[in-house]
Order: sequence, then C-alpha cells, then structure tokens
Amino acid sequence: MAAALSRALKLPGKKGSELGEYDPLTQADSDDESEEDDLVLNYPRNGLGRDSCLGTGSSKLRGGRSGRLVGAEDGVQDDEEDEEEDEWRERLPSKSRQDRNDMKGVQYWSHRDSGGERKREDRGGPGALGGAGLGLHSSDEQKRMRVKNAIRSAFFLVPLVCATVVVLLCAFLIPCQKGDLEKRLQWEKALLSNVETGGVTPPALALWDVDGDSVEDVFLGVTEPTNETHTTQTYSAVALSAVSGQVLWKKVMSEAVMYIQCGLQSSTVPSPVCLLICKSCIVAVNGTTGKKLWSSSIKSIESQAVLLPDLQGDSHPDLLVATLPADDKFDLSLTLISGETGALLGHAVPFNVTAQGTLIGPWLYETQQGVYYILFGLGNVKAISLRDIYFRATGKLPETQALRKKDSGWEGMKKDNFSSVIQIYSPRDHDQAKVLLPLVAGFGRNHNNLDAASNLDSTRSDWVLVYGGSIQLLLRQRNLRKKWTYKTTSIHSQPVAGHFNSDGVLDLFIQHSSNGVMKTLIIDGANGTRLWAAEFVCPQLRLETSAISTSTDQSAFLFWASDPIKAQKNVTKTTVSPDVGVAEPLIRKLYLLHPTYPTVLLELASTTDTAVTSAVSYQDHQKDASYITVSSRPTPGSVPSAWIVKSVSLRAAITKGQIVWIGDGSKTAGALKPAEVSKFFRRLTFRHQ
Repeated sequence: MAAALSRALKLPGKKGSELGEYDPLTQADSDDESEEDDLVLNYPRNGLGRDSCLGTGSSKLRGGRSGRLVGAEDGVQDDEEDEEEDEWRERLPSKSRQDRNDMKGVQYWSHRDSGGERKREDRGGPGALGGAGLGLHSSDEQKRMRVKNAIRSAFFLVPLVCATVVVLLCAFLIPCQKGDLEKRLQWEKALLSNVETGGVTPPALALWDVDGDSVEDVFLGVTEPTNETHTTQTYSAVALSAVSGQVLWKKVMSEAVMYIQCGLQSSTVPSPVCLLICKSCIVAVNGTTGKKLWSSSIKSIESQAVLLPDLQGDSHPDLLVATLPADDKFDLSLTLISGETGALLGHAVPFNVTAQGTLIGPWLYETQQGVYYILFGLGNVKAISLRDIYFRATGKLPETQALRKKDSGWEGMKKDNFSSVIQIYSPRDHDQAKVLLPLVAGFGRNHNNLDAASNLDSTRSDWVLVYGGSIQLLLRQRNLRKKWTYKTTSIHSQPVAGHFNSDGVLDLFIQHSSNGVMKTLIIDGANGTRLWAAEFVCPQLRLETSAISTSTDQSAFLFWASDPIKAQKNVTKTTVSPDVGVAEPLIRKLYLLHPTYPTVLLELASTTDTAVTSAVSYQDHQKDASYITVSSRPTPGSVPSAWIVKSVSLRAAITKGQIVWIGDGSKTAGALKPAEVSKFFRRLTFRHQ
C-alpha cells in the first residue's frame, strides 16, 4: 500500500531506475483490494503517473542536444512499463478490474487532462495512439457523468416542484373554500306555528357546537299545528346546523320548551348534554343525536337551570331551578337536581320574599372567600348560601368540604341570627328590580350555557342591577356594594356588556323607548358616565342587542331600529300625546356600530319581519360570526303564522352594507372619507369572547 501511494504521489526515490529492482504493482497485488488501491492504480494505466515521475528528471534535459536520447529512453521505458502493467492487469480479479474500469471522478479527469498536456509538452506534440484511446474513454465517461447528473437533478427538482404545487394550492384553494363557507352560513328556514305572534314569548333559542365543525349550531323550541283546523298542536325541540340550516335532529315534547341550555358534561355520553326545560319537566338529551338521557318531573318551573358545584360527592356538577311553591304562603322555591341522573336532591326549599315583580335569577355567586351563594328574588334581590340550601333540602351538609365553609363578611349582613337570607336590594318608591346580570362579555339570555368556563366567568364577576330608570354596578370585591348609579327613563331592554372605549372595563349598551322614539346609550363601565347616544324612529322593541368581540380588541354592537333622528331635526315631544303611540314602521333595519367611528352606522339588513330573539354564532377559523334571528312573519288566509330562522354571515353582510351618518351628518361626512370607513369595516374580523 505504501509503495502504491508513493508511486501515485510521485515521491522521489520510491522507484528504482530499472523495473527489476522494485515492483510496487506486484506488491500491491498481494495487499487487500480496496477502493483506495484501485483509485491509485488507475493513474499509471492512463499515463498520468509516468508523466509526473518523469516531469522533474526530464526537465534537466529539456532543450539540450540530448533531447532525442531522452525521448528514446522514454519510449523504451514506456514499453517496458506497459508490459509490466498488462501483466499486473491479468493477475487482478475480474471484480477489481470492473470496479477500476467503472471508477471515475473529477480528480481522475483532471489528472488525465493535465498529464496529457504535460506529456505533449515534453514530447513536443500529441501521441499517436495514446491521444486517440484517451478520447474514446473520455467520451464514454462524460456520457455516464451526464446521465448521473440528470438523475441527481431529477431527484432534487421533483420534490421541489411538488412542494411548490402544494403551496400554490393552499394559497389559492383554501380562500375559495372559505368564501364558500361564508355563502353557506347564510340561510333561511321557516318553521310553521299556530301561535299568534303578538305579545307571545319568543321561542327558546340556544347555540352550541354539537357536530364538531367548530361552528355553534342552533337549538329551538317550537310549537307546530297537527291538523288543518289548528285545534291541536305538537311541541318539539329542533337542532339546526349553523352552516347549512339543515335539521340535525328533532324531538317531540309533551309541552312547550321554555329554555334550552347546552354544555352539561356527563359520564354516560362523550358529547355535551342539552337540557330541554318545560313548565313541569326537564329532559336531558344527547346534544349530537337528540337521544333522551334522563328526565325529571318538577312542577311549576320558572327559570333556567343554574350549574352548581358537586354537592353529593359523585364528581358531577348538580343543578338548581326556581319553582313556584305548592303552599300559597310562600312566594318562591329553589329545587336541587342531580346533574348526572336528574333525581331530586331532597325537597324544594320555599321562601317568602315579601315582594312582587319580575323574577330575579337565580344566579350562582362566589365570594372573595370562595363561598357560594344563590342570588334570587321577585322585584328585589336576596342571597342565601348554597350550604344552607342543601342542608334545608336534605338535612345534611354537602359532601365536599369546600362547600361547608361560611363567609363571615356575608353572614354579618344578615338582619338577625335566625334568618338565613341576606337582603341585597329592596325596592323603594316602586322601583322594583327588573334585571340582575353578571358583567361578562357576550353573556345574555341565549348565551347562558352550562359549560364550566362560562359558569366560572359569571360567578366571579361584578354585577349589573337595573331597577326603575336606574342602573347600578355592584362590585364583587365590595360584597356587591354599588360603585356607581346612572339614572335615565324607564329601561325596557336587558343591558349588554361590551368594550366601547380602550380602558379594558366592560361598558353597557342600553335601550329605552318613549313616545315613538327609541334612545340608545352606552354607559362607561368604569364610572357610569355616558359615552355615546343616538335616537331612532321606532316603537318599543324587546330584542336584545348583541356585542361582538372584534380584531381591534373592541366590541361591535348589533341592534335593530328604524331610521336615525338627526340632531337638527329632533322630534318635538309636545306634538305627541303620551297616550298615543307612533305608527309602527314597516321596515326595521339591522345596524352595526363600532367605536372607531362613533358617528357612523353600517346598515346590514332591512326587513318587514318582526325579530323576536337573536344570537351570535362564532366561526373562529374563518374569523367570522353569524347573526341568527328568529322572526315572526304573518301569512295570509288561514295559513298559520311562521317563525323564520335566518342566519347571516357578518363579514358577507358588511361587504354589502350601507353607511349611515348619525348626529350632524353634514359635518361628519365632511370630516370622514366614506372610502376609508368602508375599507375599515371590510377588514374587520370577529372572534369568540
């Protein structure tokens, strides 16, 4: 091996003047055959080693008169070395010869070319036979190299082209699918009903994703006629896909469904459980299939269900509802129910709240000390600890130690030691309590689900109390003592919480009507001052406003009204008799208000239908939201009236919306460019609270 390397590296003194003195090729034949030996022994075969070895010795004779002698000696030496090389080739195994013939590379060609050039320079011109043989061999090797290079290029380019195609498909096809989804989110479905729509409580409405498409589906409680004379009717609960409006399932009920609440977890089914609450029973169904899981017979149910911590120690949350007591001496009862089986926990706990009016709550409230209380009342607000309710219902304390605690601060608010009820608000001058709500973004009648996250947000929040013509903010950290009070005329709608300014505190959107004028206000949640106000021509509407969280970290407010009243053309109230109402407009309009442009409204839709309830369904993947309404649409003749369920993609509606200026329109329009306003609204995206 050492001799072969020395010969290849052209080290002086490694080869004798005669072939008989030392034969490195014979020695190499006895060594182990390897790729390194074959590579080294390829050099003399192509004449590269001879030129290199003769390079230094022949340079001394170059240009002298002995040049011919040197050339002759070179010729004799070359012949002898060729014979030696042929003999060595015969002794090599066939595999080594084949590997050696297949050996090629950049170093091989560079040595051959440089050696050939030096040989022609030393001998004064190209060889007779060596040049021709070298050319043929070079042509074959170049072809092989080109084939290999083509294969390597193919292995590199094919994955690169495939990756490029995938990127282009993702860039161009996915937006198209998103656009198709926005189109599918807009649908309308008519559900017949023989109930007269005037003054009737709107159908139960709830939203929850039950088919796994990341879109909250629609649940409705409807009443349908069963014969042509409409003398009989059936009650049912229907689940509709929020994407297409198709019926997912339908369940016939024995009586009208008052409330639908979803999100309750159960060990019997992996999917969320929905509660169908009627006047005398509660039915739990699989939210995906509508299959009945359990039912509980309870008389005179008056409220939605409240999600409670585990009272029995079975690792499942329990429930509470407000009912009317059988004994006329009492005003209201609280009934506990097992969230896993629907069984009653003890008996109903009656109360004499000594007031009459709107039902308040019941709500679950957690104090700063981690003790749970139930807030409830009739025109007033009272509180009682969950520990005391369970003890009065079952005669024993809750199984969970955390529920056995007492809050000394709250217990000290009792009038006497014999009473278990705490007075939070008592009406004065007939200012009965109308609404008590947790100050939580997106919370409302149709978004009061039974999932743990929503329940935690509401129990640990501040509270909003509406009574008479006043609004109070009650602080949790002060044991529900008021922070501020805002006084206005009578409020007929439930306040909605959203972010109007950028202080991070939830603000309140409220509406009230008088003399045919609907006033809308936004109250600062931090100090109770007015942030925004507008007036519209519209009769009293009992439809909740919706506050939607946007990409600007502020809320967009959706509400129904008619045309806005300009400041310079305000209604003269003296011309309108207090006892005479203004004629109801035939067309109602859906407006969107964003705090960035408080003097601009975006009109999204207009209709002659009367919307009675609404809710917002979010599609987080598409950064969009659907506005779902249930409206009454009278039909001619003896055909029964119909509830119209309609879904509108907000981003699609915004692209077709019309800008409406409020306040002093001429000054506002001059200060703002409509193109900039339209661009802002079109870029607006929505996300879940």
